[in-house]
Amino acid sequence: MDRQIDPKTVRRRTLLKWLRPIGATAAVIAAVAIGIRALDRGVAVADLRLRPVATGSIDISVPASGKVVPMNEQLILSPVESRIIRAYVHAGDTVSAGQPLLELDLASARAAYDKQLNDLLIRQETLKQQRLNGNTALSELRMNIAVKEMDLQRLTEDAANERRLDSIGSGTGERVRQAETARRTAELQLDQLREQYRNEGLRAEAALRVEELGLESARRDLELLGRTLAEGQVPAPYAGIVTYINSVTGTRVGQGERIAVVADLTSFRIDAEIPESSGRNLSAGTAVDLRLPGGKLAGTVSNINPQSTNGILTFTVRPSDPSDSRLSSGRRVDIDVNAGYIDSCLTIASGPFFKGPGEYSLFVADSPDADALHRRKVRLGRSSRTTVEVLSGLEPGEHVSTADLEQFESKSKLKIRH
Repeated sequence: MDRQIDPKTVRRRTLLKWLRPIGATAAVIAAVAIGIRALDRGVAVADLRLRPVATGSIDISVPASGKVVPMNEQLILSPVESRIIRAYVHAGDTVSAGQPLLELDLASARAAYDKQLNDLLIRQETLKQQRLNGNTALSELRMNIAVKEMDLQRLTEDAANERRLDSIGSGTGERVRQAETARRTAELQLDQLREQYRNEGLRAEAALRVEELGLESARRDLELLGRTLAEGQVPAPYAGIVTYINSVTGTRVGQGERIAVVADLTSFRIDAEIPESSGRNLSAGTAVDLRLPGGKLAGTVSNINPQSTNGILTFTVRPSDPSDSRLSSGRRVDIDVNAGYIDSCLTIASGPFFKGPGEYSLFVADSPDADALHRRKVRLGRSSRTTVEVLSGLEPGEHVSTADLEQFESKSKLKIRH
């Protein structure tokens, strides 16, 4: 059975119900009032980061960033389709030049080498035989030419005798014609033999050249296969660090497949990136400063990728000292790209407010002891990492707040609390 609630309890609950929203509203009003009073008191001068407008010069720079990577990194590919028998090193190991990294199963390569060696020996013997056959054929032709020359000489003498006998009446014209015909026939046969000898010499020379080229090609193939066998234990190309190795025993690898990577960690470069809008400041040979612990390190742009990706251009920086101890693989580096020099101009210190050349609405004080800041339109130009060029809107001796004052964007004036 329900009991009737005490009237006092009802009144207390009703009062609490109304007091809670009233209290919250009062708290908000109080906070607003406190904020207004705080603004009326002004902003502490230390929070404004007031910086003077001065005349000076600017080494213009464009910010970029990059990562330190080894200057030399050798990708090692499998010389043949094979299977990994064992790995002698692991990723992160230091290796010397020529030290074995992996051993591959080269049984099929050895069989191919033996077959190629036999083919080479056969070609060498074939070349010898062809040279011998050519010499024999040429020797026979030389002999035939010598015999035919003697025949021609005899027939020439016979023809001369017949003409002499005919001139004194002891011969006949028919015998003269027969002797001349025999002589002429022998002469043509000799010419034919000589032409045959020349052609046979050219043919033999060409055939030998073809065989020699084939033999040379077979010898190079055998040498290549020999080097493949010699690389069956995959030697390191130079002293360095193994940054990757396929060390899973039994893994099949195809010809040309990556099986290891060795990096020379004694010298480094920087793979850098910069917004495409700043790419016009880049060219091969452009000077840069690398911001490293302990100070800057000079460098130059050595290569630029002309294609941008998502508005970002990539380029390579070669440090003036690629072996500097502050360079370590994987380190992120801030970069100042040299974009020119301004000899004399109005300047202010850079700060979080600066996003690039253009018009800004800044809070300006007449002097560092002024009681208030006034909002003013200011045009800013090029910059270094620490200094910005003033194009208009400021005068020497004035002071500008370089702090982030976005919370006061609706204000045209700020009091300064000294």
